[in-house]
Amino acid sequence: MSGAGGDGRCEFCRIVNGEVAAHELYSGPNAYAFRDLHPVAPVHVLVVPREHIADASELALHHGEVLAEMAVAAREVAELEGVARSGYRLVFNVGPNSGSQVAHLHMHVIGGRKMSWPPG
Repeated sequence: MSGAGGDGRCEFCRIVNGEVAAHELYSGPNAYAFRDLHPVAPVHVLVVPREHIADASELALHHGEVLAEMAVAAREVAELEGVARSGYRLVFNVGPNSGSQVAHLHMHVIGGRKMSWPPG
């Protein structure tokens, strides 16, 4: 489902719309970033588009500006959280086996500790 605001039940749409409290770290015209409620690292922030997009499989060429702002937001969060120099990971989850729990496109900004490879 695409379109601003989703269906009204999407938890991330509700956060973006100010209906649910979140620890905001970035707010721009196309993207919003807030702390993950269940962090897997000292720094774990979610960057979401303001427009409801279910996941990366729904992205189209016209979403270029949204994705660009999400990347800028991630960089600003990494700088703000002090992990820009040491390194951080950006993750999109897509599909039922990915572990994603909310059907709203979101990019994880994870850092503050040494990451292993392969992930998961």
